[in-house]
Amino acid sequence: MSAAKRALRAGGYGKVKVGHGGTLDPLATGVLPIALGEATKLAGRMLDSDKVYDFTVRFGAQTDTLDAEGTPAATSDARPTPAQVASVLPRFTGDIAQVPPVYSALKVDGARAYRRARAGEELVLASRDVTIHSLQLSPAQSPPAQATAALQEITLTAHVSKGTYIRSLARDIALALGTVGHVVMLRRVKAGPFTLDHAITLDKLGELGHARVLEDKLLPLRAALDDIPAVSLAPDQAELLRKGQRVIGVAVNDGLCFAMLGDVPIALAQAQAGEIRVVRGFNL
Repeated sequence: MSAAKRALRAGGYGKVKVGHGGTLDPLATGVLPIALGEATKLAGRMLDSDKVYDFTVRFGAQTDTLDAEGTPAATSDARPTPAQVASVLPRFTGDIAQVPPVYSALKVDGARAYRRARAGEELVLASRDVTIHSLQLSPAQSPPAQATAALQEITLTAHVSKGTYIRSLARDIALALGTVGHVVMLRRVKAGPFTLDHAITLDKLGELGHARVLEDKLLPLRAALDDIPAVSLAPDQAELLRKGQRVIGVAVNDGLCFAMLGDVPIALAQAQAGEIRVVRGFNL
């Protein structure tokens, strides 16, 4: 967020509203969708989207932060084999209950959990229900040739619902294997429809801002809604939606739709029985 604002200021773009599609852990790298202007109206939808992560669990030590930035809180000499890892992954696939890390941005009695933890408070966070759509060895993982060889660490890929903490997932996998562990690498490879193919580095973002060519890397507002159908409107229908009024007699299936006047986005709308109503309107 701050890097995007600096790049906009450096390029003299004026005051532009900036939003994001889900924060990253301090250790993490990868995809962080940034929304500008009218696209910030879709930031909540991006926050609610599924995410895909590659992450590496190192066995033998659990830290207080559950990642490499923390201090050891528990240790174990036990090391799992590839076969043992494969045997426990199904336990963490589907709908599961998960206890978030105490070093997280969740609020406890109005204060961020990580601030309370840093102040030395003993916190016990409530478990929450999340969905792990898939969990498997990462394509980048090179397992030992022998299925019985002890692993120092393992790299996995997880497709998860909103609210899932990969650090907690790594902790729980290690405990299920009879040992302890923490995350030493975390990379978000997909957030909603956005992948690493769309991503640029923070350094590149700054360069584009200084060169006043940020618009060359902007994706259309439609990119955040590629999973819902578009519906073309006549000018009089678009005007009704802009005024917040309903439009009837539209040939579109029930559900969310993306209302367009030519190439201009008009609204994210809800369709039902041939009638559409505005969910979020765009001033474009």
